[in-house]
Amino acid sequence: MYPRVTISPELRKWILATTRAGHGVDDVLRLMKENGYDPRQSRSIVAEVMKLPLAALHASTGKPGGLRTRHPEAPEVVIDGRTIGIPVSVDAPALRVLDGLLSERECADLIELARPRLQRALTVDSEGKQQVDHRRTSEGMFFRAGETPLVATIEQRLAQLLGVPASHGEGLQILHYGPGQEYEPHYDWFDPALPGYDKLTARAGQRIASVVMYLNTPERGGGTAFPEIGLTVAARRGSAVYFAYEGGDQSSLHAGLPVLQGEKWIATHWLRERPFGQGSRR
Repeated sequence: MYPRVTISPELRKWILATTRAGHGVDDVLRLMKENGYDPRQSRSIVAEVMKLPLAALHASTGKPGGLRTRHPEAPEVVIDGRTIGIPVSVDAPALRVLDGLLSERECADLIELARPRLQRALTVDSEGKQQVDHRRTSEGMFFRAGETPLVATIEQRLAQLLGVPASHGEGLQILHYGPGQEYEPHYDWFDPALPGYDKLTARAGQRIASVVMYLNTPERGGGTAFPEIGLTVAARRGSAVYFAYEGGDQSSLHAGLPVLQGEKWIATHWLRERPFGQGSRR
C-alpha cells in the first residue's frame, strides 16, 4: 500500500518524462527537494507514479555512482549508421521493442559460437550461488565481456543506445529453447528482501535494465510476455525487447513463453548500476 498523496497531472507527467530521459530515482528526489517538496512525501509520490513498492524504492536510492539507462525514443534511433526502429514504446515499465538491433549475420554467428558450449541454464539463488531452476528449462552459456570481436561490438552498440558504459553489463548470455521449453514469469531485479541481496549487489549494485535479443524466429510461440501490462513481444530474428526498472518494479514481471514449434535462440544482456566484474553469474 502507498500512503495517500495528491499528485497533480503536471507532476506525474514531469516524473515520467524525467525517468524516460534516463534519470534515476535519486535525481528525481533531489530535484523535488530543491523545489520545496518534503523528502518523505516525495518518495511516496515517486513510488506511486512509477508503480514501485516503497520499500524497494528505499533500497534503490542513496547509492552514489548508480547509473540509469537512457530510454531510446520512437520512432527510430541511429547508432553507428545502423537504424534501429522502435515500433512499441511503454512508460511503465520503461519498455521498447527494438527492430533491427542485430543483423542476420550477427545472429547466425552468435548461435554458432554458443552452440558447442551450451549447458543446462542456471539461475542464482538467494545466496548468490548458481542453481537448477524448474522455471527455466533452456540450455545456455555466457560469453565473457568483450570475449570476441562480435560480442564486443554488440556490447558497445548497446552502450551507445542506452547511455551506459559497456563495463556496466553482465556477460552476454545465449539461451536455446526447444519445443515446449519456457521460462516462467519472473523478475530480473534482485529482491531486497532476500537474505542474499547484499552479496548479489555488493560489487555492481542492483540490476537496472534488461535487453532480450532474438537470434531466430521460432515457427510458433516463444515470445516474451509481460502479464502485468498485457503485452507479448513476438520473437523475431534481429529484433529485441529492452526494459528498465528501478529495483522492485513489479510491472516488469515477464516470461519466456513456451516454444510451440521449432526452436528459439536469444541473447540476454543485464545492466547494473555500477561496473560489473567477472564475478557472480545469473
